[in-house]
Amino acid sequence: MTGTVVTNKMTKALTVMVFRTQTHAKYGKKFKIRKKYSVACNDSSTFKVGQEVEIVSCAPVSKTISFRVVETV
Repeated sequence: MTGTVVTNKMTKALTVMVFRTQTHAKYGKKFKIRKKYSVACNDSSTFKVGQEVEIVSCAPVSKTISFRVVETV
């Protein structure tokens, strides 16, 4: 899944916002859903705010982090 870096203020983690579209079951209208994920990385200073990154699910690293960065898009 791909998303945009929202904040890189943590030393070994990022916050990434992922947008996806969904269709309403009854009315058929499409709408966007956004969700923030805490993502593990080795050094957050290498990522800039607004940069596109690809993330994947992994084993839980901490209470809120269960994704990691694969590559920059």
